[in-house]
Amino acid sequence: MTSSHPSLSNGSSNGRVVIVGASLAGLRAAETLRAEGFTGQLTLIGDEPYEPYDRPPLSKTVQAGWISEEHTTLPRRRDVAAEWLLGTPATGLDLPNRQVLLADGRQVPFDRLLIATGTRARPWPDKEQAALDGVFIVHTRDDAARLHARLAAGPKRVLVIGAGFTGSEVASVCRELGLEVTVTERSVAPLAGALGQAAGTFAAYLQRQHGVDLRCNTTVLVLEGNAQKKLRRAQLSDGNELDVEVAVVALGSLRNTEWLQGAGLAADARGVVCDASCRAFDADGVVTDDIFVAGDVARWPHPLYDGQLLVVEHWSNAVTQAETAAHNMLASSATRRAHKHLPSFWSNQFGVNIKAIGLPTIADTIVLTQGSIEERRLVAAYGHQGHIVAAVAVNAPRSLPAYQGLIEARAPFPPELHASNGPTELHPLPAGFPKRGQPTHDPGAVPTGAGPNTPEQRISEEVLKLLDPRVPLGAPPLMMMHANNMDMGTRSVMQEGHTGEMRS
Repeated sequence: MTSSHPSLSNGSSNGRVVIVGASLAGLRAAETLRAEGFTGQLTLIGDEPYEPYDRPPLSKTVQAGWISEEHTTLPRRRDVAAEWLLGTPATGLDLPNRQVLLADGRQVPFDRLLIATGTRARPWPDKEQAALDGVFIVHTRDDAARLHARLAAGPKRVLVIGAGFTGSEVASVCRELGLEVTVTERSVAPLAGALGQAAGTFAAYLQRQHGVDLRCNTTVLVLEGNAQKKLRRAQLSDGNELDVEVAVVALGSLRNTEWLQGAGLAADARGVVCDASCRAFDADGVVTDDIFVAGDVARWPHPLYDGQLLVVEHWSNAVTQAETAAHNMLASSATRRAHKHLPSFWSNQFGVNIKAIGLPTIADTIVLTQGSIEERRLVAAYGHQGHIVAAVAVNAPRSLPAYQGLIEARAPFPPELHASNGPTELHPLPAGFPKRGQPTHDPGAVPTGAGPNTPEQRISEEVLKLLDPRVPLGAPPLMMMHANNMDMGTRSVMQEGHTGEMRS
């Protein structure tokens, strides 16, 4: 069944297509539209003034000084012959009149629409502290340029708040630059949100081997500035105070869906729900024919994961989902494709390459299948309810295609590989993933519930307070007792970013 919204006939190669989101997914979708014969009017809307650029280098190679942020512009596969509306964000969607509303008052008409608005960095919850000179996030080109300039100036100590991939990569660059760096992580280990506690202990070993002052089960309570509003000190939940000149807030991301409020789509803070062909659902759970979704903002069903809607913040998923969405925007019902991309991601940090495939975050068990920690070359497989669901490789990326085949075949866990560099006996361990909904974690790929009409979970005031990244996971320290007077702005920021995925 489809919605009754007016649309072009299936297979049309003309008309007006608007893409909201001028980053990786938006560009690749535009290129695919032209490659597959779209000859109509094409418009891309972006909130930043820059042409599409690559974000992964911003926390790594840009900070190390290997390339400048200006050299992260994405290569073009072809001329997309598009109208570019850059530097002005979309603020609303008028479905009855087929228009995207812009912040400057313009109204952009469309026949078909692709939503690819992605994510933004989760801010530090105290706005006054977040505005201190020396407090940074890393998400945009401008963010990266500002942080690089400050790191190049040689601060005495850098504080990184959150040890997910972004925070860990920034810490790695700091050590490459010879800077003293302290990393605070709310959970028990770095990368625990993406890879689990068991794998995170290896990440902790790497960080400490490279001289990082790593403090797990620890949060930052307060960022203090001087009279000139420059960052000078941080109070930690372990009772220590640190003199710091730079703090990098790496608390994960928020999906850019606020502009869709009241538009009539199945969209909330978890993302925009679409089917396997990337067509958006409306608020009544009816799939649309002419509204599509791709990239980090999409919630979509993967056939391997029991009907759960996934959100995937990976480079490769943004590309493949954009290509699928663009193909389906032009396809007839008989020639539509399903988006079945298996999540995959990689990171270079502390002298090692970490690459994963599948969905580690649903796993309950992990087992070392190849290599060893001592040689810093290993592969571990993740299991869920007796099936292999993911694998992570350290300095062994060529091993992963074999695991991809096992994951796609829903092979039994633990896998029997008989690898020459495998252990004589497999010893599965609890994977150790933290509770979801904690702002310090950036898992990269997680299930978000089943069905387009599944509501976000209501959160009690008490639980809402515990989602504040300043509060440790255990009992709050005594000095936090006076922090219960959080302003409403802080509470709304916390609730806005909650994914509705609490589990015990």
